[in-house]
Amino acid sequence: MSEIKACPHCSKRKKKRTAEEQNALLRRLKLAEGQIRGIQKMVEEDAYCPDILIQVSAVSAALNSFNKELLACHIRSCVSEDIRNGKEEAIDEFVKVMQKLMK
Repeated sequence: MSEIKACPHCSKRKKKRTAEEQNALLRRLKLAEGQIRGIQKMVEEDAYCPDILIQVSAVSAALNSFNKELLACHIRSCVSEDIRNGKEEAIDEFVKVMQKLMK
């Protein structure tokens, strides 16, 4: 059986989410996934370029909403817990994440 290797760019830390948090995040991802499938179909069916571009914009908005929700959960749990536990490096990590998100 082959070993599954983790992404070298990802943290080895884990975050246990509540069922509510997980469901909300998965709902947003499934929405974006459905929109992407719709875009694929539009390309296959030679849809008009502006119509496809509008749908791509909708997917971007859906992923931005996902990011906002995940970021809020991260701040409320991981970041605040680390700071309460004296792990000041959590602030630096958070700043780095924000810089990557704002490219």
